[in-house]
Amino acid sequence: MKHLYRHAGPFRKECILSPVFKLLEAAFELCVPLVMKRIIDIGIGTGDKGYIVRMALLLVCFGVLGLTCTVIAQYFAAKASAGIAAGLKHTLFAHIQKLSFTELDTLGTSTMVTRLTSDANQVQSGINLTLRLLLRSPFIVFGAAIMALSVDVKTALIFFAVIPLLAAVIFAVMLVCIPLYKKIQQKLDAVLGLTRENLTGARIIRAFCREKQEIHEFDDKCNELTEKQTLTGKIAALLNPMTYVLVNLAILALIYTGAVRVEAGILTQGAVVALYNYMSQILVELVKFANLIITMTKSVACEKRIETVLDLVPSMKNPDKTAVQNTAPCGSVSFSHVSLTYRGASAPALTDISFSAMPGETIGIIGGTGSGKSSLVNLIPRFYDATEGSVQVGGVNVKD
Repeated sequence: MKHLYRHAGPFRKECILSPVFKLLEAAFELCVPLVMKRIIDIGIGTGDKGYIVRMALLLVCFGVLGLTCTVIAQYFAAKASAGIAAGLKHTLFAHIQKLSFTELDTLGTSTMVTRLTSDANQVQSGINLTLRLLLRSPFIVFGAAIMALSVDVKTALIFFAVIPLLAAVIFAVMLVCIPLYKKIQQKLDAVLGLTRENLTGARIIRAFCREKQEIHEFDDKCNELTEKQTLTGKIAALLNPMTYVLVNLAILALIYTGAVRVEAGILTQGAVVALYNYMSQILVELVKFANLIITMTKSVACEKRIETVLDLVPSMKNPDKTAVQNTAPCGSVSFSHVSLTYRGASAPALTDISFSAMPGETIGIIGGTGSGKSSLVNLIPRFYDATEGSVQVGGVNVKD
């Protein structure tokens, strides 16, 4: 998360103001059931139409203020999330430019494209929702429970019984989904990698008549991704119905308890309506919070994938900008006992190569596929560093 914190620096103001305005909106929302209670108990109960109109105007004021706070909060959240994601993309792209061919071969082009696009966009969505809901949803859940206590303590105990159950459901689904989202991104990398190989090697595939085999392999990769996404989606989809069942059972208990206490003259009808509204608010916010948790788990998984690239140290070091003495004709190329072993390879691609080419000379490099012709040529512009020996151009080691 260190890279996110660094890019969040220029947007500190937005990151603070967005949750603050969301909390203000939540405060106005928590006041609505109490106003409704007064309308029912006092306005309708006594037939005071003037009181009903005044309370209705107060509700309108709460609605306008809440809407204003929401718009402002959304603006700041969007600005912060888009700015942080843009900075992260720029940093990632610049870092990729510094990596040598060795790291690029190890990571693969497809996974870097995924991390620059899909992963970065997922991080942006996660930041946006976090700024908007991370404080607001718990504030309304616990605020509604506390406000319910102010209405009736005994009935409000139902709230404190159902909230831990809902939290347990949310965290259970989250713990199962987090590793699955990581696997989904890996499967997506595989699909993109195969797509790139087919597009760049289309001529070779056609030359060897491998179209059907490649289509079959691509279908297999896509099916693996689909199966993993379907499994994760099914597990995540359990969240809403399970929370709805628990909250609706709590609402049944609330209405029954409220009816009994209204019949006994302990509670008013307005109080029962207010308690019901607070329970509905808790339901809505917990569903939002559950979706936030799922989005956050995706974002954290994607952010870690981006960090693995940013934390990758280039194996090829740039030379110090010092003057180098040329001891050979300009344009000459010399290999001295050069060997090259690619990272992760079981055997060297080149072994003990020595030759010199003077300006104007032509040397032909012949050999079968995979014999190391391209590897040898790639050492001259220093796309790769020789494992052993030295490569000199104009008498200067290419590492210098």
